[in-house]
Amino acid sequence: MSAIPSQPTVAERLAGAMADVRETPAALQAVVRSLLVDVAGLCLAARHTDFVRATVQASDDPGECTVIGHAAPRSIAMAALCNGTAAHGEDFDDTYEGGPAHAGAVVVPALLATAERHQLSGADLARGIAVGAEVICRLCPVAPKLVHKAGFHPTAVFGAIGAAVGVGSALRLDAKQLVDAMGVAASMASGIIEYLAEGAWTKRMHPGWAAQAGYRAARLAQAGFLGPRTVFEGEHGFFHAFARTHEGNFAAMLEGLGSRWLAADIAFKPYACGTMAHPYIDCARKLVAQGLAVTEIESIECETAEGIVHRLWEPLASKQNPPNGYAAKFSVPYAIAVGLLRDDAGLPDYEEAVVHDPRVRALAGKVHYVVDPNNPYPRQFTGHLRVTLRNGEVREMRQGHFRGGVAEPLSFDDLLKKFRANCDYGGVAASRADALLALLTELPQAPRVQLQELRCQ
Repeated sequence: MSAIPSQPTVAERLAGAMADVRETPAALQAVVRSLLVDVAGLCLAARHTDFVRATVQASDDPGECTVIGHAAPRSIAMAALCNGTAAHGEDFDDTYEGGPAHAGAVVVPALLATAERHQLSGADLARGIAVGAEVICRLCPVAPKLVHKAGFHPTAVFGAIGAAVGVGSALRLDAKQLVDAMGVAASMASGIIEYLAEGAWTKRMHPGWAAQAGYRAARLAQAGFLGPRTVFEGEHGFFHAFARTHEGNFAAMLEGLGSRWLAADIAFKPYACGTMAHPYIDCARKLVAQGLAVTEIESIECETAEGIVHRLWEPLASKQNPPNGYAAKFSVPYAIAVGLLRDDAGLPDYEEAVVHDPRVRALAGKVHYVVDPNNPYPRQFTGHLRVTLRNGEVREMRQGHFRGGVAEPLSFDDLLKKFRANCDYGGVAASRADALLALLTELPQAPRVQLQELRCQ
């Protein structure tokens, strides 16, 4: 048994700062509004998909909580599961570049269900989203890249902790209860990345599972259930389990607590695929805009970060020929091909007919990579294409940042356009989309959170 700590533990320091948050920090108010709009739009876009249909069918526990885009309410846990799965299912949701981790797809479903079930105010909802997102972001710098390398999905395992603290904040748990909530949530955290092998659906479920786990952990802590205070740094703690290390950078995790808000840098996606592929898509589109003749391409070489090779580049033959639309979302060769041929990588570009288009596959087969040992990942996501044409001419393009991130953020107007496009994709009429947009943007000021309007037929 480990010695009883004489100094405040990492969890106690984190919980103390989060318990002191009584209102949404000014630095996070815009992010909270954007997360509400983006997540809801993604749920509406995915509402008729096969993976959402299966999740809703399997989650038939009755209750009073809204499953966005569906008429029948569900229990709080099942609503959180369904909405989290829908929000992340097309890999079009927000990300934190230092992770990467997808905070919105976890904390927004968890807090919407909590607010609806416990009749909370919009202020409680917004504070919980802000706090939960901040905790997820603060877990990211502890062991960069090691969670992925250990075979786990950071959104899944960090998400359970963040959702627990976010729900706890909304329910006004004290600092000790938040410590217990994190300790309990760590034993509920799960999510392996074997979905990469053949485009299975499990990654889609991870944020929803984390959302409902976080709610349950917070409620257990509220009732007095004890969790380990040394949950993060302990000999058998969270990072030992999910990153296989005892050397976590907890100083980076705790730096600026209560004064510097990492979640203010949450990024929003312009493309419906894995974030690290985005700069490559931009490079491809820029080359075409400059007059590149796609039909004359002989080969494409890309410099890349070692840290993303195992997820987005290898096995190369499989990435050049993804078996389905979901697998294609985690393929840089495919992303480059649709960027070159279709000038986009949105939801329609990952439909099965496009994925199996012989022209797309042939072009993706010409894409190869070399590892750049000096690539700044995960601090920055970069893109590079070196295109050799049949006549020997070489065209090259670089982009040192993720468009949508800190260096080139999407505007709120961009997010409104994305929301309306997602509604249209999900079969929601434009007039209804505008009404829902008004509801979502006003939620943080609502005296009581009511979401019945989001239960579209």
